[in-house]
Amino acid sequence: MAAGDGLLVRVRPQLGRLTREQMLGLCDAALAWGNGQIDMTNRANLQIRGVTEHGLEPLVAKLVALGLVDPDPAREARRAILVAPEWTVSDDTHRIAAELERRLSELPDLPGKVGFAIDAGPAPALHADPADFRIERGAEGGLILRADGRESGVALPPGSEVDALIALTKWFVATGGCDAGRMARHRAPLPGWANGSERPAPPPAGLTAGRHDLGAAQGLPFGRIDAETFRASDARAIRTTPWRIVLLEGVAHASNTNVHLPTDACVGAPACPQASVETRNLATRLAPLIAGRLHVSGCAKGCARAAPADVMLTGRGGRYDLAFDARADATPMLSGLSASQVLTYFGTV
Repeated sequence: MAAGDGLLVRVRPQLGRLTREQMLGLCDAALAWGNGQIDMTNRANLQIRGVTEHGLEPLVAKLVALGLVDPDPAREARRAILVAPEWTVSDDTHRIAAELERRLSELPDLPGKVGFAIDAGPAPALHADPADFRIERGAEGGLILRADGRESGVALPPGSEVDALIALTKWFVATGGCDAGRMARHRAPLPGWANGSERPAPPPAGLTAGRHDLGAAQGLPFGRIDAETFRASDARAIRTTPWRIVLLEGVAHASNTNVHLPTDACVGAPACPQASVETRNLATRLAPLIAGRLHVSGCAKGCARAAPADVMLTGRGGRYDLAFDARADATPMLSGLSASQVLTYFGTV
């Protein structure tokens, strides 16, 4: 995918985890064929930035050799699986996600942005993160399958989870879901077997940077990893999350944890050709002044955050639009603001 600083190459780690060998290999690849910058997305994927056309082929070959990219493009296209990151070996999340990975070839052809959440821990940690089809913990204690846009799901007998998930994707395609593009926009009534009334369990407290049972949770400002710095980590493995935090397995403490997590921004101009404004420097300056979640989007597409934010700044024609409790594409309360005017509005210059 083309960006203002070169090509972006997406990496979807299996089960959201990279071994130490994979982590070091990824960092070396980002330095050899990219600009050394790696972004973590709101689907817990990684994106190597600044790749040249000449470097694309050897980079992908290296990622395939590391087991980070499937050599079959059709299988790779189906691997949009968001996994609750605090899984343990053989628990429900690990079991179901691993089975879904093995059975990817059974999925139908789906629109490019359609994805899955496997969130089968004690409580649904991924409740606010993007996914079209969710397997999550229900309020009654069992697992449920829930289509995005529906408040409730259907209870699943143990062992039937992936069968039900695949069946629901086939229904989605057969009923015109590809035209809608996403499950939340698909208005066809669910099939009777999938139209359950069980609500998800209450979500847990959010993951925070610091000590963790697996090692340490490290905050990443704006989800950015510097390959040169990160390869120096002594973690035996890392797990990605959709929250701009990585879990470092076997690490006693995390550095760089002072991240204002309710603040986010896309990469902005000039790195993204769609963006007309700088984003991250402004977000950093505004963060201490904002109560609630702040998002600065370089354009109205809102790629880095699809959900509303308490304070939303959107780039348009080189200036900023301001809205509250809104998405990036919402009608603004104020339009055409310069960065200094935004700062003044919130009480600084």
